[in-house]
Amino acid sequence: MNELSSKFKSIVPVELRMLQESGVVEVIDMRTAAEFREVHAAVVSSNVPLDSLDPDEFMHDRKLSEKEPLYVICRTGNRSRIACEMFHAAGYKNLVNIEGGTLAWQAAGYPVNRGAKTVSLERQVRMLAGSLVVIGVVFAWLIHPAFVLLSAFVGAGLVFAGATDTCGMGMLLARMPWNQVCDASCLT
Repeated sequence: MNELSSKFKSIVPVELRMLQESGVVEVIDMRTAAEFREVHAAVVSSNVPLDSLDPDEFMHDRKLSEKEPLYVICRTGNRSRIACEMFHAAGYKNLVNIEGGTLAWQAAGYPVNRGAKTVSLERQVRMLAGSLVVIGVVFAWLIHPAFVLLSAFVGAGLVFAGATDTCGMGMLLARMPWNQVCDASCLT
């Protein structure tokens, strides 16, 4: 196990797999319900999208003790790291981030549950950002030069997202109706 800023632990999928084989582990997936429905590690206990996470409510509902580690996973390990930071800020200390997330779990050949296909949040961000840049350039050329500011704004947002490892556009898209699932595939 690796220490991340001494706030919480981090493990790789092979370590999670060994833990799973030796007993029950509480694993939450931080992706949108639509992403979760498409594919998730077979060890996941529940899906709690990062944009709707309330650490106190989650811990109260699950009645988890501080002695039991809470394992957190997402697609690549970024959203799960953010969730671990949120849990830690709320006072919960026994947290474990799964490095590489579901992609690393799949790459290792471990079992996954599959459902209806969806367009990943990352792809949605790229499509929307690209579309806004093109629209800004075309409108600046055809209508008024000030429309170039739209492209500049999107570019600045992408730079900010890269520098801070957070994405406002992604958080906004996660709340869109097509990224919501309210059927049996969502375990929350």
